[in-house]
Amino acid sequence: MSPSSWAGPESVLADAVGRPVDGRPEPLVLARELVKRFGDFVAVDGISFEISPGECFGFLGPNGAGKTSTMRMISCMSPASGGTLRVLGMDPGADGPAIRARLGLVPQEDSLDLELTVLDNLVVYARYFDIPRAEGRRRAKELLEFAQLTERAGDRVEPLSGGMKRRLTIARALVSDPDLLILDEPTTGLDPQARHLLWDRLYRLKQRGVTLVITTHYMDEAEQLCDRLVVMDRGRIAAAGTPRELIERYSTREVVELRFAAGEEERAAAELGPLAQRVEVLPDRLLFYADDGDALLGEAHRRGFAPVSGLVRRSTLEDVFLRLTGRSLVD
Repeated sequence: MSPSSWAGPESVLADAVGRPVDGRPEPLVLARELVKRFGDFVAVDGISFEISPGECFGFLGPNGAGKTSTMRMISCMSPASGGTLRVLGMDPGADGPAIRARLGLVPQEDSLDLELTVLDNLVVYARYFDIPRAEGRRRAKELLEFAQLTERAGDRVEPLSGGMKRRLTIARALVSDPDLLILDEPTTGLDPQARHLLWDRLYRLKQRGVTLVITTHYMDEAEQLCDRLVVMDRGRIAAAGTPRELIERYSTREVVELRFAAGEEERAAAELGPLAQRVEVLPDRLLFYADDGDALLGEAHRRGFAPVSGLVRRSTLEDVFLRLTGRSLVD
């Protein structure tokens, strides 16, 4: 984009609208039977998806599920081994530089210049896109205000907190006014306050029409931010839809968590299990998946059970995720 097209982080990106197809905008990312191999190992095994303009699209999955490999292909950092991939209507294999010029990338690890000031990190990065220095400086100041870093503009990057560095990395990715912002595990390692502040910044971008693509293993993050998502496991897509659709499809409206004294779990699971659609036996508690948790908990008391603790909560994406991918740790 030319420097004159910049309208600040509050604008809706005009080029992201796409051309209408049957009344719908053309997808910014289109994948069909996408494959990524590393020797004999298949990291991504024939997945298909579309990402529409203006939405926040999420890739969820345990470690080794293929999320990062997929993101690297979308970002034109790693070639696909098979299938079809189009990004911004172009072929990453042939048009990598043109695609990368229109992407904003927030990698897992911050790659900021620790010796430069906060402001200069943005100004210098703008020069990589041939943005004039004065224009780059103007954009940088706007983005620092957006990222709530204006007061640290003259500070060096090294002593900043992890949350500040992540916000600066996102601000840097927005300097070129990208059509697509790709964030790989954006809040990993941050404390709860920093995570929620970063969510607020990302939510504001989504409200302004910026298309976001996020990988995460935080289910609450995906539920807060994503319009649609896919759950990946062992290189394949295990499920796809909106957060609410996935919860309705793979879980129940509510979950009852009960803890019992030692020796009572087996009898409780056997007697109360038929009252639920599904029961999970964990080392420290039983999970009963039911549409009416209060009714199940009341019936447990009527049958003489006295749990050490009881909790009725709504089903979440975490329940869906664990059902689809299991509770065993994946290295």
